[in-house]
Amino acid sequence: MKFLLETPDPVTVLGQQVSLMWIVIGAALVVFMQAGFALVETGMTQAKNAAHVVSTNFAIFGLGFIGFYLVGFAFSFGGFSYSAFGMDAPVGSALLGSGDWIFLWKGGWALTGSAITPAVVGFFLYMAAFMDTTATIPTGSMAERWKWGSFVGWGFFCGAIYYPLFAAWTWGGGWLAKTWSSMSLGAGYVDFAGSGVVHAVGGVAAFTGAIVLGPRIGKFGADGKPRTIAGHHVPMAMLGTFILLFGWFGFNAASTFSATDVQFAVAAANTAIAGAFGSIAAMLYITRKTGKPDPGMMINGMLAGLVAITASCAFVSPWAAAVIGILAAVLVIEAVYFFERRGIDDPVGAISVHGVGGIFGVLTVGIFANGSYGAGWNGSATDGVKGIIKGDWGQLGAQALACAVLIVVNGGLSYAFFALQNKFTKGGIRSKPEDEIAGLDMSEMGVLAYPEFSGSHK
Repeated sequence: MKFLLETPDPVTVLGQQVSLMWIVIGAALVVFMQAGFALVETGMTQAKNAAHVVSTNFAIFGLGFIGFYLVGFAFSFGGFSYSAFGMDAPVGSALLGSGDWIFLWKGGWALTGSAITPAVVGFFLYMAAFMDTTATIPTGSMAERWKWGSFVGWGFFCGAIYYPLFAAWTWGGGWLAKTWSSMSLGAGYVDFAGSGVVHAVGGVAAFTGAIVLGPRIGKFGADGKPRTIAGHHVPMAMLGTFILLFGWFGFNAASTFSATDVQFAVAAANTAIAGAFGSIAAMLYITRKTGKPDPGMMINGMLAGLVAITASCAFVSPWAAAVIGILAAVLVIEAVYFFERRGIDDPVGAISVHGVGGIFGVLTVGIFANGSYGAGWNGSATDGVKGIIKGDWGQLGAQALACAVLIVVNGGLSYAFFALQNKFTKGGIRSKPEDEIAGLDMSEMGVLAYPEFSGSHK
């Protein structure tokens, strides 16, 4: 008697292979965003700190990556699987919790073990690129006075512990993703490409880090009023913003995890729409407010639109993407002024763009999701993710709960990290006043970004 061995369907295998390539291409685009962050943050800070600021943006990639490689990926995604690109089984299991209440995962430490396949490694690369975006965000709010050694500690901590915690609860299939089952809230927490998981998580760390560090010398006068400390290279910052826009298509569109899921076209178009409307809304709003189309606010308007649409890009109609971009731009401009009035110094507006914009973006899923996409999301029985425009208030509840958890838990964790680091590091985590006044390039990096201008401008 002859037995026929089951062979994989070649069409299915080809689809998985193409989708895995799609994910790797998406990862490359997201990694390229690091160049955009570096140019934006360096251009929007002072020339005397340019080598220091760009170096934090360079080094954070390796620091966060190593922490995520060693343990962070396992904590986040040890229980994750998705057959569309060939990751048919998880690499591990629950480390803390069970059922609908899983808080951490385990398995695949340092990408070792028999369960590690090309699909797993490709997925790791994509998720590592996302994590590095989170790790980068505080380098903007804490720029120009953050001691190098303390920054290094943050990079490892973010990749190994800080980012993986919320990622495990959401994208990893943990308890916030399961609130559709445990609390009857919509489809559970929904965040297509990371307004919350990536941007808001980084934004709250940017906020707590700026509080612990305190404002730059000269930022606030004796009367407490903020003073402008101008960035040294506006063209550099604007070029960086366009690089971020380009990379954002890998961020959002590739989050379908499948090249055959044509919803990536909707995600990509909505990304561009929100960014475009955000940039022009910011230009018009700041012109009305101050009389000038501030380039920095135009930059933050575009970034605000991009951050806000990231959670909902696959679930909303183009008109909603435009509305989201406009609202995000106005919200972020007001947030910049709000934080300044309260004595919080953020040289690039990272807290407002990523923190405020990210929280707003998470909530937009619960407001504008139109139900045309997302059937079975998080393992739920939904036929599509629906917001209140489709009568589902439960989805907004899931999103609001996640925002509250993110602010309290990640805010508390990051504040504790920076405060303890500040207490137990000799001299604290802030650079010496004399180094800050002279510039951190020579004192901390041993080189000047612009040696020909040494001593001639800030």
